[in-house]
Amino acid sequence: MPKIKTHRGAAKRFKKTGTGKIRGWHAFHSHILGKKTAKRKRNLRKSLIVSEANAVQLRRLLPY
Repeated sequence: MPKIKTHRGAAKRFKKTGTGKIRGWHAFHSHILGKKTAKRKRNLRKSLIVSEANAVQLRRLLPY
């Protein structure tokens, strides 16, 4: 069997945690920040665990 190729676009945006969950980052934190509250911007800096529904698709894109 040939090796499965990693989707390079997904690999740059998501990482696997030690327990196998998929970690990503919040959207809406690159521009038009003046109208967003400081609390909202502060919370967007943190990483997040991708929902299980989306993680199923991402595991196929990130096999290793």
